[in-house]
Amino acid sequence: MSSSTVDPRAAAPAAGRWRVAVAGALALGVAMGIGRFAFTPLLPMMLHDGVIDLATASWMASANYMGYLVGALLCTFQPWIWRRLPRLPAVVPARMVRAGLVATCGLTLGMAWHLPAAWPLWRFMAGVASAVVFIYTSGWCLARLARLGVPAMGGFIYAGPGAGIVLSGLFASAMVVWERSAAEAWLVFGTLAVALTALVWRVFEGPANATASTTAAAPGAALPGVHVDGRRQLGLLTFAYGLAGFGYIITATFLPVIAREALPGSPWIQLFWPIFGLGVMLGAMLATRVSSSDDMRRWLAGCYVLQAAGVLASVVSPSLPGFALGSLMLGLPFTAITFFAMQEVRRLKPVAPASAMGLLTAMYGLGQIVGPPLVAMLIRRSATAGQGFTLSLEIAAAALLAGAALYVWMVRRHPLH
Repeated sequence: MSSSTVDPRAAAPAAGRWRVAVAGALALGVAMGIGRFAFTPLLPMMLHDGVIDLATASWMASANYMGYLVGALLCTFQPWIWRRLPRLPAVVPARMVRAGLVATCGLTLGMAWHLPAAWPLWRFMAGVASAVVFIYTSGWCLARLARLGVPAMGGFIYAGPGAGIVLSGLFASAMVVWERSAAEAWLVFGTLAVALTALVWRVFEGPANATASTTAAAPGAALPGVHVDGRRQLGLLTFAYGLAGFGYIITATFLPVIAREALPGSPWIQLFWPIFGLGVMLGAMLATRVSSSDDMRRWLAGCYVLQAAGVLASVVSPSLPGFALGSLMLGLPFTAITFFAMQEVRRLKPVAPASAMGLLTAMYGLGQIVGPPLVAMLIRRSATAGQGFTLSLEIAAAALLAGAALYVWMVRRHPLH
C-alpha cells in the first residue's frame, strides 16, 4: 500500500470520534452557552426595555442556578430512583440528552413571550435541563470516545460552553447595534438552539456501549496513593469547589451590566462576554495537556488565583483594557477547574466516584445560588449600584483566594506519594 493511500478502516473510526466530539461540544453549547448563560448578555437589553429590574434579575439568575442544582441532584440519584420504580422503562443517556436539548429550546423560546411572572419558572427549568444535558452528554460522549480508543478527545467537548457563550455574546452585540428588543433576541437564540439541536439529533442515539468503570475513567486514569483520611480531603475539596461556584458567578452573571455602569455609551461593552467565552474555550483545551500524574490541587490553586485576578481586574481598572483582560482571566480557568477537580475526586475515590462528583456539583450549585441575592442585597444597602457591585466582586475574589489557600494547605498537609 502506498503512503498516499488512506486506509478506510482507519478513516471510519477517525470520522466517528470527531462526530461524537463535535456533537458533544454542540450539545453543551446549546445547554450551557445558550440555555444557561444567554441570560447574561441579554440582561442589559431586558433592563433597557424596562421588563425587569436588577433585583428581579438577581432572583431570576438564582432560579436558574437552583434549577442546575436540582438537575444535578436528579442525575446523581437517578439510578436509585429507577431501582425503586421498576415499572418505568430504563432511560438511555442519549435520550436524556435529547430531552434536555428539546426542553432548552422550548424554554429559551418561552422567554420571548412577555409573561414576566413565568420567567423565573422558565429559568429554573432551563437550569434543570442544562444540568441534565451537561451530565449525560459528558457521560455518553466520554464513554463513546473511550470505546473508540481516544479518551483524551473528551476535553474537546468542554469547549462547547465557551463556543456557545461566544456565539450568544456576538448575537447579543448585533441585536443591540440593530436596536432590537430583548424578546426578539430570545427568539433568535431559541431558533439557534433548535438549529444546533437538529444538527446533533441523530448522533445521540443508542447506548454508549461502555462499562461504568470505563466511563468513569475516560478523562484520566485514577492516580495511585489513596490516603487513609481520604474522606476528610474529599470534604475539603468539596468546600473549596463550592467557593469556586460562588467566586465566578457574580461576574459571569452581571459582567455586561457592570461594564455598562463603568463605561456608559462604549461600543465595546458587548464584546466582553464573548471574550469570556473565548477564554473558556482556550482553558478547556489547555487543561487536557496537563499530565494526569501532576498534583491537581496545585493546578486548582493556580486556577483560583487567576480567576480571582480576573474578578478584581474590573474593580482595580474599570476601563476597556481592565474589563477585556478580566473577562479573559475569568474564562480561562472556568472549565479547567471542573476538569482538575473531577480528576482529584478519582484520586481520592477511585472506586465508584460518581456520588462524590455529584456532591461536588451540588456544592458548586449552592455557591452559584448565593451570589446573585448577595448582589441584590448589597445594591439595596449601597448608595449606588456601582458600590454594591464593587463590594460583591471583592467578596467573590476573597472567596476564590481562600479556596486557593485551602488547596495549598492540602498540598502541604497531605502530599502525594
